[in-house]
Amino acid sequence: MPTLSPAPATEIDGVEWCVAPGQIDYPAAVADMEARAADIRAGTARERIWLLEHPPLYTGGTSADPAELLDPRFPVFKSGRGGRYTYHGPGQRIGYVQLDLAARGRDVRRYVHALEAWVIAALGEIGVTAYAVPDRVGIWTADGGTEAKIGAIGVRVRQWVTLHGFSVNLAPDLTHFGGIVPCGLPEFPVTSTHSLGKRVTEATFDAALALCCSTFLRALDDPNDSRLEGRAVTV
Repeated sequence: MPTLSPAPATEIDGVEWCVAPGQIDYPAAVADMEARAADIRAGTARERIWLLEHPPLYTGGTSADPAELLDPRFPVFKSGRGGRYTYHGPGQRIGYVQLDLAARGRDVRRYVHALEAWVIAALGEIGVTAYAVPDRVGIWTADGGTEAKIGAIGVRVRQWVTLHGFSVNLAPDLTHFGGIVPCGLPEFPVTSTHSLGKRVTEATFDAALALCCSTFLRALDDPNDSRLEGRAVTV
C-alpha cells in the first residue's frame, strides 16, 4: 500500500476541505448541510467537501421500502437523498459533498458519475480494486471471489447545490448492516477494506481522497471528459 501524506486541512482547488473529529449526529450534520447549501446558493459561502463519521444509525432515502428495515436496532432517519436504506457508523468514512452545479455544468448524472469515479480512484490508491455497475447503486469490489458492496452513493441536488454524497466501509462492524436490506439488494453482501485485508485509517483514506480530488473536480467541469460517458445511474 502506498504511503499517503495527511489530507490538507483547508481547501482543494478553491473547495473547502473539512475533516470533522469524533462522531457527528445525523440530524446535526443534515442541518449543517442545509445551512451551507443555502449560503452557497446565496454566494456567501464556498463549496465544501466534509469528511466525517456518524454513530450507528440507519437512513432511508427517497426510495426506501419499509419492508427492507428488518431490525431497527439503531436510530432510523428519513433522508432527502436518493436511494433506499443504508447504515452509517464507526469505521465508515462519510463524505458530504456540497458543490454548486450551476457553475459546473448543471448535469446531475455527470456529477454522480464523477463522484463514483473519485471514490473508486481513492480506493485504488490504498490498494483496493473497485468499480461501478450500470443500473446497480453503489461501489463494488471482489471479496474472495464474491461481488460485494464496499461503498454507497446517495445524493440530493437542490437549486443546483449538492447535498449528501458517499460512504465507504473501512472497518465498520458489518453485522450492523443486518438490520436492513442494504440499498435494496439482498443478493449481495457488504464488505470493507478491513475484510479485504487492508488496514486503512480514516486519515490514510482521507489522504487518498485528497490526492484524487482535483481530478474529480476537473472531470466534473469538463463536458468532453469521455471517462464519464455511457453509464446509467440511479439518483
